[in-house]
Amino acid sequence: MTDHAVPIDDLPNIDPEALQPIDIASLAGDGAPAHPPRILLLYGSLRERSFSRFAAEEAGRLLRWFGAETRTFDPRGLPLPDAEEPDHPKVLELRELAMWSEGMVWSSPERHGAMTGLMKAQIDWLPLSLGGIRPTQGKTLAVMQVCGGSQSFNAVNQMRILGRWMRMVTIPNQSSVAKAFNEFDEAGRMRASPYYNRIVDVMEELFKFTVLTRSRSVYLTDRYSERVESAEALSKRVNQRLI
Repeated sequence: MTDHAVPIDDLPNIDPEALQPIDIASLAGDGAPAHPPRILLLYGSLRERSFSRFAAEEAGRLLRWFGAETRTFDPRGLPLPDAEEPDHPKVLELRELAMWSEGMVWSSPERHGAMTGLMKAQIDWLPLSLGGIRPTQGKTLAVMQVCGGSQSFNAVNQMRILGRWMRMVTIPNQSSVAKAFNEFDEAGRMRASPYYNRIVDVMEELFKFTVLTRSRSVYLTDRYSERVESAEALSKRVNQRLI
């Protein structure tokens, strides 16, 4: 799903005097891409009133106000990892979105002290490499969680570990919304609160880090260990089948 630009009137909890446009010229280097930063949003619940989806939707609105292009993956119909071949339509859709993106937002409920299985399944379908291309390496990541009770950080901490494993630039800031059932109205819009303000902070930071790193990610992730390998040896290593 592709999302579009958001007017300030669609952000009712924002103080227009305090929300500042991003100074892209101060962040982007010479020869930086001119297109809007491309952000993929993933959420971890299929409930009709999915608070992780509501939080991701609020994040998407903010990102589009800052000037990003966002797409949201609908995980309904995604098979469990290894239950289907990678050419399953939902797997292909997810992987194409990952290749398209320059940054991501992962928003999960905390269930039994951890991220949900649905959230983990989406991440597990994202390969470290595709034909020698690494679809997540060097891309930015923001992590968020919603809690049914008191505030916790178990899910965001787990997602941070996964983000590092996927070789992503996981930004310092994060969001954890306690008692999420109190924080969203009947329409699924987030109420004004310090939790909402934190999501604004996280999306502002994600946008800045994406602009700062997207034109430099190839250089930042260039490695000696890979340079000493021949292209043929590298391709053979990163594409070897798991036994």
